Amino acid sequence: MATAIRSDLRNVAIVAHVDHGKTTLVDAMLKQTNSFDAHFDTEDRMMDSNELEREKGITILAKNTAVLYNGAHATDGPITINVIDTPGHADFGGEVERGLSMVDGVVLLVDASEGPLPQTRFVLRKALAAKLPVILLVNKTDRPDARIDEVVAESQDLLLGLASDLSEEVDDLDLDAILNVPVVYASGRNGAASTNKPADGSLPDNDNLEPLFDAILTHVPAPTYDDEHPLQAHVTNLDASPFLGRLALLRVFHGTLKKGQTVAWVKADGSVVNARITELLITKALDRYPAESAGPGDIVAVAGFDTITIGETLSDPEDVRPLPTITVDDPAISMTIGTNTSPLIGKVKGHKLTARMVKDRLDRELIGNVSLKVVDIGRPDAWEVQGRGELALAILVEQMRREGFELTVGKPQVVTRRDENGKLQEPFEHMTIDVPDEYLGAITQLMAARKGRMENMANHGSGWVRMEFIVPSRGLIGFRTQFLTDTRGTGIANGISHGYGPWAGEISTRTNGSIIADRSGVVTPFAIINLQERMSFFVQPTEEVYEGMVVGENSRADDMDVNITKEKKLTNMRQSTADNFESMTPSKVLSLEESLEFAGDDECVEVTPDAIRIRKVELDASARQRSTARLKKQNA
Repeated sequence: MATAIRSDLRNVAIVAHVDHGKTTLVDAMLKQTNSFDAHFDTEDRMMDSNELEREKGITILAKNTAVLYNGAHATDGPITINVIDTPGHADFGGEVERGLSMVDGVVLLVDASEGPLPQTRFVLRKALAAKLPVILLVNKTDRPDARIDEVVAESQDLLLGLASDLSEEVDDLDLDAILNVPVVYASGRNGAASTNKPADGSLPDNDNLEPLFDAILTHVPAPTYDDEHPLQAHVTNLDASPFLGRLALLRVFHGTLKKGQTVAWVKADGSVVNARITELLITKALDRYPAESAGPGDIVAVAGFDTITIGETLSDPEDVRPLPTITVDDPAISMTIGTNTSPLIGKVKGHKLTARMVKDRLDRELIGNVSLKVVDIGRPDAWEVQGRGELALAILVEQMRREGFELTVGKPQVVTRRDENGKLQEPFEHMTIDVPDEYLGAITQLMAARKGRMENMANHGSGWVRMEFIVPSRGLIGFRTQFLTDTRGTGIANGISHGYGPWAGEISTRTNGSIIADRSGVVTPFAIINLQERMSFFVQPTEEVYEGMVVGENSRADDMDVNITKEKKLTNMRQSTADNFESMTPSKVLSLEESLEFAGDDECVEVTPDAIRIRKVELDASARQRSTARLKKQNA
């Protein structure tokens, strides 16, 4: 056995909380290494190639790019830096875990004002558990409210706290390396970095990213391998090409992969099949190019495996040595997804309606998304989909909607379990909330109603208060809309899994009832004007409705059936009190996430390519009354 080193290569992941500037920093790294031709039209957040990522301003999928660095610190020739841009939202934690399995070090990016947040803790814990070296990068130093010293101190405290937590779980954890983490100060938007601490609110004293590249080359180890070890390559992601079919993105750990080579394909069930690599692609900047071979440490894409999935291994047919599968945390939130069963089904051109189409689409999602689970609930037209959080599941439904599917989506529920004594347990979240101090009382009251327990509160003297709560995940369903209303849109709330705990009891999250259409027809302005004093509406005039469809929100706690299609009786008499449509209050248009939050326990969401509607599970009013009476008798 002889250990060799690939000194011309580095594999690094950039991890951070959502909206702390990872993707913008990667843009600057690509531009400063002249990764694009002169005629290439560069744009902001180039790594966020997904349409939903651009709309929501967040990274959803972990993606890799290759930067060819040939600057002042590359003393022995050009060095390829494979950069993994990971999501910052806790709901996409499966993508983070996949990204960390491909790299030898991480750049922990922290906002110079907000400091470490829950997702920062999540990704950092995963990195330390994998024994990956960490570079701390304090980004956005030019923010007017930057507090650089405090953020560095908070980050170091977080590192120490996680190191002490993991010291018993992880053998040979290098505490000295964790204590001496290198710190780089940067402004990703300006493409500037320095090892010298700038003043709060000012740019670094250097106008390029050379100090960051130096830190990566110095502190992220080059890939090591055994030059006598047989081929081992781990599939960490999937992609597709219209010409090549399914592509497996993998990291080569030992040996050499070659185009046309026959390899042993070790499947998830343990079976081994010989297969031929029909195409081998390497990444340069944002594009993939054909290559003849790839060595240890390389991150490449290969074609020729129609059903390959994440976590499987490509190995030497003469000496098969499979790598361990990628494990992710268990899902905490579930929702039922099924075919559309409303009276307005099939009104859209190019729709996908059948249960077989929905099931095939969910099965395809499982191939590339390791953090999702699909559970059979004994119905031929509906399935329970489990994920990390509401956002991850809502993203899936939104993608299916844009692909032309019509769906019925149930209200999000928590995934419960039983402990060894048979007692019911539910998932909890660690919530960090930043609000202006005048909303302190309102947020404390809001969280108390949702069984939240305050763990910590800090006031930095800037007019903002940071509060930390441990709250049941069940209490956060429908939380965001109420939170933004109470804080006039100024509050920032971030949560991360805190494990399971005893069932917290009944939580009442919605104080207002629903307004339900009592018949099918078309919404009229006359009906809205007569009813708007007592309720607010989600539908527009001329919109088609059906019996059992939720058309608005009641000002009281109980549901109310109304005739939203009522028309004015026409006569030949002129009236001084003619209709005044200027007095009609504009209806509120709910997004998919808002609709899922608003839906009650007996309601679901109808999702079509051109409409999102909330409806009762039982459309018939008399049938709903009978079931309500039955429930009252049972609980009496």
